[in-house]
Amino acid sequence: MIETLLGGLLGGAFRLAPEILKWLDRKGERGHELAMQDKALEFEKLRGAQRMSEIGAGADAAWNVGAIETLREAVRTQGEKTGVRWADALSISVRPVITYWFMALYCAAKTAAFAAAVTAGAGWGTAILHAWTDADQALWAGVLNFWFLGRVFDRVRP
Repeated sequence: MIETLLGGLLGGAFRLAPEILKWLDRKGERGHELAMQDKALEFEKLRGAQRMSEIGAGADAAWNVGAIETLREAVRTQGEKTGVRWADALSISVRPVITYWFMALYCAAKTAAFAAAVTAGAGWGTAILHAWTDADQALWAGVLNFWFLGRVFDRVRP
């Protein structure tokens, strides 16, 4: 009798074992399937973000091209005359007036610094050395290069 009972239990267990294994396998497959879908979703998100980045870069490039073309057109039209004498004269005078005004203010500031140093008791040489800074040297070099190298390039250009 015990053999019959054991046989029945073991037979049932052996019959149930493949079903349990199938269930565990399907559970693992579902987990794997879910993990694969998560990875696919992550990949799609990354691909979408990359595409948006490409679109943004294309838009930036197009905007930059448009900005450069606008600047080029603005610079080109600055030299054109309008036909209105007073407007053309005013347009032509803007850069020189700003340049002379800046130079006058700059010279006034340097003269004031020099005068203040001399009034405070510094010698002329010391006052000059302290009034002329590295920034002044760089500015002076830039002005000289602009005016004199520009002429060299104008002669070389066809």
